[in-house]
Formats: sequence, C-alpha cells, structure tokens
Amino acid sequence: MAGRAAVPEVIWARPERTGRGPKPAFTRAGIAAAAVRIADAEGLDGVSMRHVAAALGCGTMSLYNYVPRKEDLYELMVDAVGAEHEMFEPTGDWRADMLRNAEETRAIMYRHTWVPRLMAGVHGFSPNTLRYLEHCLACLEPLDVPAGTKTELIALLNGIVATYTANDIATVERTRSMPWSEEEENAVRMAYLGSQVATGAYPRLAAAFGEQSGPVDLNAVFRRALERVLDAFDPALR
Repeated sequence: MAGRAAVPEVIWARPERTGRGPKPAFTRAGIAAAAVRIADAEGLDGVSMRHVAAALGCGTMSLYNYVPRKEDLYELMVDAVGAEHEMFEPTGDWRADMLRNAEETRAIMYRHTWVPRLMAGVHGFSPNTLRYLEHCLACLEPLDVPAGTKTELIALLNGIVATYTANDIATVERTRSMPWSEEEENAVRMAYLGSQVATGAYPRLAAAFGEQSGPVDLNAVFRRALERVLDAFDPALR
C-alpha cells in the first residue's frame, strides 16, 4: 500500500505530503473536511479511502501520499471536529467551566454522531485535542489537586459524555430503522415490563418504579452524572 510505514508513526509527525513532484494539491484540513462531510451524511462506515478520494477528485492511490492509513484519516477527522471547541477564558469556577466543556463536547457529538466510536486514546493527541486538554487544565487551575488527578477528571468527564451520547444516538438510529413509532415501541415494552413487575417476583424493582412520578428527564440524569463526578474530585466535599 502506497505510503504505508513498516513501523508505527504518528500522522502529525509526518510532512503534509510525502514523495516528489509538484506542490501538493490537497491539505490535511481539506481531506479531513471531506471525510467529516461523508461521515456526517453516511455514518463512519461510509468513510473509506476510495470514497474520500472521489469526493476530493483524486485517485485512491494519490490520497495515500497524504494519508497512509485509514486510522490516520480517523485522526484527522477527530482533530477537525475538535476545532469546534470554544477555548473560552476560564471564569475561576472550575466546576462551572468543566460542566460547560462537557456540555459543549456533547453538542459536538450530536452534530457528528460518529465521534463516540472514535473516542479512543490513540486519537487523543492531535493538535486540536491537545489544545482542548490544555484549555481544560487551565479551567482546573483553581482545583487544588495534583495534575495527574486533573487529567483523570477530564478523562472521566469525557467518558461519561461519550457513553451517554452514544446511547442517545444508538436509540435514535434504532428508532429510525423500525416500522413503527418510538411511542408505540415504548408503550409495548412498558406494558410488558409492568406485567412482569406485577407478578411480585421483583419487589425491589416494583418499589423503584413506584417512586417514578413520570417520564425520566434524560438531560437531568446526564447532568447529575457529571455533577457526581465533580463532587468526587472536590476537596471541599471530602
């Protein structure tokens, strides 16, 4: 495969384009933008080197001169959407700032529903991601804990955001594939659940469900999860 290295390497340590010839016709930013557009429209499975090359108007083998591997293409994509983070001036309230960062990350994932699938450590050291991590650490300056603890906090918050958002996205995508409405699906499932709880075989579940006064506010549940993580790291609450 053209341009593929025989040893591990980081795409960011490579020049924009390898090989000889005229001035490069494409940039990483342009390649990433094309891939992001495809992923937004068709999902991550729609992203291929051939598809991206066609969107750019070049041959697949030519694209390998710029991006040696599909994994490198994923890194470019994650970095591209990372630029959407607002690097605001920290307010001095580390909890409020980190909640703001988490909510913004969630919004980015909703705009680009394929992002949670790529939330792995290997994609966590691109230029825009590093800028975001530096921004988070600036927001956490008032928190009197070791730097390693701060990075752990950032990772936990990002993990919660990715997990909750991925579940939301999966639910929406599943609903779209069904021949009936989400309301009809939920009604049937809740009826079955109610019939099972009513047998008396699940007294603890019955008690828990009995405390529910109405539909669950998923946004409120998400916010409480974030708050509980922040509580765990807040020296004032220990």
